[in-house]
Amino acid sequence: MPELPEVETTLRAIEKFKHQKLNEIKIHNRNLRWVVDKSLERKSKNQKVLNLYRRAKYIIFELENVFLLLHLGMSGSLRINNIKDNYFFKHDHIEFIFDKEKVIYNDPRRFGSLHLCDDVNNHRLISALGPEPLSKGFNGKYLLKCCKRSKTNIKTLLMNQKNVVGIGNIYASESLYLSEINPKKNSQKLTLEECNKLASSSKRVLKEAIKVGGTTLKNFYSADGSPGYFSIKLNVYGRDGQECKKCKQEIQKLTINQRATFYCPNCQN
Repeated sequence: MPELPEVETTLRAIEKFKHQKLNEIKIHNRNLRWVVDKSLERKSKNQKVLNLYRRAKYIIFELENVFLLLHLGMSGSLRINNIKDNYFFKHDHIEFIFDKEKVIYNDPRRFGSLHLCDDVNNHRLISALGPEPLSKGFNGKYLLKCCKRSKTNIKTLLMNQKNVVGIGNIYASESLYLSEINPKKNSQKLTLEECNKLASSSKRVLKEAIKVGGTTLKNFYSADGSPGYFSIKLNVYGRDGQECKKCKQEIQKLTINQRATFYCPNCQN
């Protein structure tokens, strides 16, 4: 699944369309996770793109009169083609047509979505989301408050979008490793010092991934065609049975909330 760095990398690849006119949207398959609104093409036609930004894993097109919310789902991606190119790939579902180029949304599993709305902040998929992990609002004090009212383990808390957005399974494991916190630890037992360290580590991991264009997916390509390489720098995720890079003890794998979790039992005791 594309996580926050993948979505941020994708956004940066299409930011050049900011301030351009979106001539039209062609929808070849409406049956995504939610059926695409039938009025979307009409309401977005010939609208100038005032802004392009990200909220959690949603790419938001701010048009003159409406907003478009695009989620890549489990397997979605964007690519940029010349407007004259008429070749299509299997699972190309949506085209965003500009003057000289078009952005094509491809999604084999069709678990992504495209929404039309007038007020993005009050949209049902956005309104309950927690702070962005790279924002000032996500810090040790905030995280400690979340921990004190939680009854779950810290990894589950970290992946709850109501607490903080965009820290998916892979980045949660990596952040906890850098913070030397066991993923099974009861959230209520975390100290302010541990929360400060975890908030800082989460920002560090995400910033590094974004900096390298980066991804945790071997087959991920940004919209401009460049591949991601972040997977080669993972410390624990997917490395069960291998030596910890710090202490040489074997990395362990366990399942938390039906998600694979990787940690060092020595460094994260």
